[in-house]
Amino acid sequence: MSTVELADERAPAATRLGLHLALLQLVFTLLWTTYVIYLPKLAAQAGIAPSAVVLILMLDQAIFTLSDTAMGIAADRLGPIASRFGLFIGLLTAISCAAFVALPFAAASAGPAVFIGLIAIWALTSSVLRAPPLTLLGRHAARPAIPFLAALVMLGYGVAGAVSPYLGVILRDYDPRLPFVISSAVLLLTALGLSRIPQDSGPAAQAVAKPEPKPLRGLPLLFIGAMVILALGYQLHFSINSSAFFLRFARPEDLSWLMPVFWIGFNLVLFPASVVVKHRGGLMVMGIAGLLGALAIVLAELAGALTVLIVAQFIAGAAWGCMMMSAMSAALAIGTTGAEGKVTGLVFSALALATFARIAAVAGGLQKLPDYAPLVQWAPVACWFVAGAGLLVMAAAALQGRQASA
Repeated sequence: MSTVELADERAPAATRLGLHLALLQLVFTLLWTTYVIYLPKLAAQAGIAPSAVVLILMLDQAIFTLSDTAMGIAADRLGPIASRFGLFIGLLTAISCAAFVALPFAAASAGPAVFIGLIAIWALTSSVLRAPPLTLLGRHAARPAIPFLAALVMLGYGVAGAVSPYLGVILRDYDPRLPFVISSAVLLLTALGLSRIPQDSGPAAQAVAKPEPKPLRGLPLLFIGAMVILALGYQLHFSINSSAFFLRFARPEDLSWLMPVFWIGFNLVLFPASVVVKHRGGLMVMGIAGLLGALAIVLAELAGALTVLIVAQFIAGAAWGCMMMSAMSAALAIGTTGAEGKVTGLVFSALALATFARIAAVAGGLQKLPDYAPLVQWAPVACWFVAGAGLLVMAAAALQGRQASA
């Protein structure tokens, strides 16, 4: 049986894995949204001042920044042992969900220290649901199929982003205990399903696990540095500037219908872009998307009508979708010699670090200071343009390196 036939035999199982991971991303992101919606209310019940809520959110991101990489490294070490990998995912997810379910109950009956301690436990253990599951793609799928599977996974993330504004409207008047219990139960069941995935063995595994040529020296560090800059640009553009853009032409109550335009673009571009990544590589697509996204943000800044702004936001969202899907594909390719978890974990750590920086900027009122307003306004353009150009240089250098070693 040929290598291609062996790889084709594994395609349906790999697609099921991609769908499972997409559902996991969807459920986990919606759980995080539920947490953010109720955190001010729960913190007040626990006797925590409203001004400290932003510090709690910064604590979450600081923990994610460290634990995402640590969990990825742990996944690399446990990955070859299927039973331990399933136990690793299941046990930490159970602890994470237990801590999450306890939050609304502890807020009403325990002190601030217990409440914050539960948040820290939840944040630390929930990192097991990001990089470690994605490492399975590098071990259970043929290399050419990874961009498509990464697009599937990011679809779950994008759908969650699109529905999050509506979730806030629906949940704001509900008792938090029921949403916390339901979301945790669904997440736990979804995560436990990963433990049923068999470990690769035999000739079929060899057909999909052949390592590619080693990347250039220093490429992983440069790649992660570019990812931090891209993520910072996204945070500044979408989380700080986008609502202000729309409020130039629309009412505040219209934001819940306008903000998802970004995520519609994100979701629609994933699968077409995955075809390009398959043939041209993740670094090149990330670079081109960064440049196009920068131009879209400029268009949003200069838009003189709502329709123009909607188009600009759609393109910016599509660009971010290309960046995220390509980043996951590139991370798995860079870590293909057994460091998939480490590199993927570093990508998630980069996302958390950028979120930390954005929350810190908002907490400090940076966007309201007249002297810094132009910086906040144009920084996303600079971030995406500079990182995009740098990634294209990396892609060209990596291509030359592969040609030289051929």
